[in-house]
Amino acid sequence: MGHAELPLHDRAPAHATATALDAYWMPFTPNREFKAEPRMVVRAEGVHYWSDRGERLIDAASGLFCCAAGHGRAEIAGAVGRQLADLDFIAPFLRGHPGSFEFARRLARLTPGDLDRIFFVNSGSEAIDTAMKIALAYHRARGQGERTMFVSRERAYHGVNFGGTSLSGLVNNRRRFGLALPGVVHMRHTHLTANRLTPGEGAHGVELADDLARFVDLYGAENIAACVVEPIAGSTGCLVPPRGYLARLREICDRHGILLVFDEVITGFGRTGHAFAAQSFGVTPDMITMAKALTNGAQPMGAVAVSERIHDAIVGAAPDGAIELFHGYTYSGHPAACAAGLATLDIFEREGLFERARALSPRFLEAMFALADLPAVADIRGYGMMAAIELHPGVAPGRRGHEFQKRLFDNGLHLKTTGDAAIVAPPLVATDDHIDEIAAILRRTLLQI
Repeated sequence: MGHAELPLHDRAPAHATATALDAYWMPFTPNREFKAEPRMVVRAEGVHYWSDRGERLIDAASGLFCCAAGHGRAEIAGAVGRQLADLDFIAPFLRGHPGSFEFARRLARLTPGDLDRIFFVNSGSEAIDTAMKIALAYHRARGQGERTMFVSRERAYHGVNFGGTSLSGLVNNRRRFGLALPGVVHMRHTHLTANRLTPGEGAHGVELADDLARFVDLYGAENIAACVVEPIAGSTGCLVPPRGYLARLREICDRHGILLVFDEVITGFGRTGHAFAAQSFGVTPDMITMAKALTNGAQPMGAVAVSERIHDAIVGAAPDGAIELFHGYTYSGHPAACAAGLATLDIFEREGLFERARALSPRFLEAMFALADLPAVADIRGYGMMAAIELHPGVAPGRRGHEFQKRLFDNGLHLKTTGDAAIVAPPLVATDDHIDEIAAILRRTLLQI
């Protein structure tokens, strides 16, 4: 299947094409390199993209962990179009629309425990900053306003706003911007050589959770508001937690009155075989941040699922008629985003995609770990429908991974790399044949680098 539109590189002379690309400053991209040799995508359907040259690529990254139900879902597009025709926008402050309340109600049916109070935002970055504010407001409402510190983790990624950048433990995300929030400390990451090439949870490293207890001893539990972790560290290259690690964090938080926040922007909505990784690992946090697959990538949206206990403490502490939480965004709970989210949940439920992911995971992980025999591969990690293939570094850290993802695109496969780790997370509608095709292109390209 091609595309009828004239390809970009055929539309104009080279100098005009370069000028046409100048205006857009691309995020997380070496702009000069890209614009010298652009790789453009013009269409998507199912598990595939099509480039401006008419070449088909298999999407091994669900876009960017967003399109769990595959691309081009007419149900979602139709729902968004109908909503825009009926109500395109209403400010979320002091006004409401039915879709936001219904979407929150439907989400609350999926979240674990009593995490059934939903605050809508527009991205994962905003969800993290919102969770941080809610944590501070909760402790203040309980008369413990001195709890202002946050504990995160090395190699974590929690978005790009100042709160999330401060929590993040990816070095380049931090070193380029010296300004960060005070009172944020980082536990050690869980990437251990002893767990190398181990599918699922490793047997070594549960004691790394005791870093949180060390910070309690060092700073005092009475000063720590929350511990924020990704159940599986995603953007850094699929760091699966050691067996028992998350449960130990939960126990330490409970012992010292610290809130536990799971960043599930990547792992939410079926990636681990359940609605949320919290359910896969059997550990219920106090808040969950989410985005990406929340609307199947069709509309920008994020959310924070909050424990009733936290919500009620904040709301109950405010005087009658007062705004309980001075926080929000112009587009919080946008009508079109809620329509996309409701249609997405319908697809997840109707097609049993969480269960499908659980059933497909063994085949997927087997195909990924079968690449361990290749000389370029330093490590493979994976859980559910997400895996990372770590390459031996080249002339400089990250350079080989960068070249790898470009060559994969040219070979017909789209995925994300961070440093020298290629992260594989295909749509949950993928079939065995798609998994085999992804593995074959990975193998062929790994032999070329």
